Amino acid sequence: MPKQLLYVLSFLTIGLHSVASQAVLTIEITQSAEVGIPVAIVPFGLEGEGRPLQNVSEIVAADLARSGRFSVIPKQDYLSTPHTNNDVVFKDWRLLKAEALVIGNQREVSPGKFEVTFRLYDVFRENQLAGFRYTVNVGSLRRVAHQISDIVYEKLTGEPGAFNTRIAYVTREDTASGLIFRLQVADSDGHNPITVLKSRQPILSPSWSRGGKRLAYVSFESGRSKIYIQNVADQKRQLVADFDGINGAPAWSPNGRRLAMTLSKDGNAEIYVLDLDTRRLQRLTKNHVIDTEAAWSPDGRAIVFTSDRAGRPQVYRMKANGSNVERLTFEGRSNARPSYSPDGQMITMVTEIKGRYHIAVLQLKGKQFQVLSDTPLDESPSFAPNGRMILYATAVGGKGVLASVSSDGRVRQTYRLEDGDVREPAWSPYNRKLELKE
Repeated sequence: MPKQLLYVLSFLTIGLHSVASQAVLTIEITQSAEVGIPVAIVPFGLEGEGRPLQNVSEIVAADLARSGRFSVIPKQDYLSTPHTNNDVVFKDWRLLKAEALVIGNQREVSPGKFEVTFRLYDVFRENQLAGFRYTVNVGSLRRVAHQISDIVYEKLTGEPGAFNTRIAYVTREDTASGLIFRLQVADSDGHNPITVLKSRQPILSPSWSRGGKRLAYVSFESGRSKIYIQNVADQKRQLVADFDGINGAPAWSPNGRRLAMTLSKDGNAEIYVLDLDTRRLQRLTKNHVIDTEAAWSPDGRAIVFTSDRAGRPQVYRMKANGSNVERLTFEGRSNARPSYSPDGQMITMVTEIKGRYHIAVLQLKGKQFQVLSDTPLDESPSFAPNGRMILYATAVGGKGVLASVSSDGRVRQTYRLEDGDVREPAWSPYNRKLELKE
């Protein structure tokens, strides 16, 4: 494969090993904030003959602990286990220094269907902060839990949560008959994985559409790079770029109507934008160097990208029409794979320092640059939709894993497959919400 193609389609190359096709990603918290909000999450009451495999409250507790913003009080310390408003004795929870309390019930209303109720309390003010009721099929109980976690997170921090979202990633399995690549989508905690595409050739650069219903990606299934758009729900897909040479690095515009991409159909790797309605293709860059890895600003007015026009890869910004190009990064030996935060205030990227590749962020106002990760082979950073966490790929013990770090560097986690590797992560925007009743 030509050197230019290798660079454009994958800024780093790290060895991949075998992976179970539908294995759940296991999350390990490797660093947490020094002080979290003390919260008690009482195991939800269970009513009816049906017994789901996991109590919703266990998932909520795991979500909040994983965020690094909360200190979940161990349930063995609880002095009481209330399930309704009348059962709550606030004094019990003040003795445990809990600032917030979550209680609830799971009741089977018909075979395979459950009503889930929950309440969130301020322990010191002795008042209810939130309370909702959901009626769902057993298969949606994890989504209910993630949505409850989002509500608790927002009520207690003032910021939206991102638990009820999804992540996309690529796995590679080394089988007796050869390599198998899979583009997979899972809940933000790694559970409920589904395979969107299975191929014997590499899959790269998954990118979520607005609303999280479609993915754009690069596939080599025909022996050369092509860009596809695929519906996650029904698996229907559309070929959108099949030009001579490189077809790589797709990136959705915020309104979902355009797709930025890297093409070399005119000889050099340049950034283009495809209007998905009219099929009009607009070229934004024109250089004798590599321009690639475009990412849109949240308002759609600007694009950041990687270019080696200064001699080594650096991050640049231009208007969405290709004008007013400016260099943004000057730290480190090189910088690449930029991505905007949801509020547009910062960008994350891969920075090279002394031959090691780390995840970093750049504040666009004031140009403050901060390195967030300390592993040596990090790549593909992607912001959570609330901007609090950054998901990325790295290598631990010779295996490819996913990791996440908070945008201030205080919270870190790893996402591991029990017997394999995973790469190319992309965190979905906000998408799925279940109907709730107060």
